[in-house]
Amino acid sequence: MNEQHKFVLDESRIPTSWYNVAADLPVPLPPVLHPGTGQAIGPDDLAPLFPPALIAQEVSSEREIEIPKPVRDIYKLWRPTPLYRARRLERVLDTPARIYYKYEGVSPAGSHKPNTAVPQAFYNRDAGIRRIATETGAGQWGSALALAGSFFGVDVTVFMVRVSFEQKPYRKAFMQAYGARCIASPSEETETGRRIRAELPDTAGSLGIAISEAVEMAASRDDTKYALGSVLNHVLLHQTVIGKEALEQMAVAEDYPDIVIGCTGGGSNFAGIAFPFIGDMMRLGRKVHVIACEPAACPSLTRGRYAYDFGDTGHLTPLVKMHTLGSAFVPPGFHAGGLRYHGMAPLVSHLVELGVVNPRAYHQTACFEAGVTFARCEGILPAPEANHAVRGAIDEAIRCREEGVSRAILFNLCGHGHFDMTAYDEYLAGKLEDRDYDPALLESSLQQLPVVPA
Repeated sequence: MNEQHKFVLDESRIPTSWYNVAADLPVPLPPVLHPGTGQAIGPDDLAPLFPPALIAQEVSSEREIEIPKPVRDIYKLWRPTPLYRARRLERVLDTPARIYYKYEGVSPAGSHKPNTAVPQAFYNRDAGIRRIATETGAGQWGSALALAGSFFGVDVTVFMVRVSFEQKPYRKAFMQAYGARCIASPSEETETGRRIRAELPDTAGSLGIAISEAVEMAASRDDTKYALGSVLNHVLLHQTVIGKEALEQMAVAEDYPDIVIGCTGGGSNFAGIAFPFIGDMMRLGRKVHVIACEPAACPSLTRGRYAYDFGDTGHLTPLVKMHTLGSAFVPPGFHAGGLRYHGMAPLVSHLVELGVVNPRAYHQTACFEAGVTFARCEGILPAPEANHAVRGAIDEAIRCREEGVSRAILFNLCGHGHFDMTAYDEYLAGKLEDRDYDPALLESSLQQLPVVPA
């Protein structure tokens, strides 16, 4: 076993293709349905929102999809990202586990999100689109798309969930620095936003509401398309550069993970690290325990229903089968804003149903405790979202200690927490509280799920 603590590939090892897990599924993904007819949608139904290349990727069953050279050229700014072995953390935990983490915080936006923002901006520009509307929770996705838009000369409008807009003002400044326009959601700029503000004037907002506003803007303007930072197949596809690099880096480390962990809100960074290893499991029979760590305050995988639902609160999107808390669900305002989504990526949900992915829910104080422990050992302060994966990895390492078993644990440290110091300040001052969803509101939201014939 390689005794190094850092495993770095040179830029010639940037993957030349993305991995599509749909090619290896033992049971196909349920179809996406038109909300009006209940029938499976086709590429033409998606044309108002996405350029042709992304639609083709969304429905593709090819195992490998080539990464365009202009995208790979921009990836070179930060890829391949480093893989570390967390030896100091291992010592502090007194564990026989071997803990590795893939660090995506070295990107210009500080997270994994540019892995898909760059190709989405490229494909839109290539199709002649000059304007993109999108949403963002904590701001990582909005920051990444603002960055990507500046590379390709595409204007970007970002609807940011109001609670995060107020908690994280520097995220807005970051987006504006790259030329994007950032708007608190729900806003007065769309019919959906105005309606929700009238009904719920004090709402903290949600990703579902922000998605509705961005989709409405894109669908109502001929010069504008929509971009999503998670959930959809093509978004998860782009993130697999993470896991493909990690496969090669684990080989350099002369090791292979027994456990792969990622945090989950919509599913993109989790898919990025996990899908290539799941592909190994499906094709080669490798044994990997895959854990998806989500917030207990917005627990789509552990408390949601596997059902057809809208991807947005305003019911402007097609129906997808996923684990969902209901599109009317508005989570409490906990700090991991990037995980405050009512649903989960259909591909991730499907793999949970197949028993391939194991979900786990955590409250935020336990996650911040893990993040501070990690920072004091490894020197990197994680984003609140990433703290869920750190918590999961620490718990698995402690289990190895208790069982006296050495296992290799790999997790995705999907971004740094440098824009999230308000949350850390609250935690360190003892003011951070665990937030729980209202069970009655969840049940009410689930009662509103659309009725889809079998």
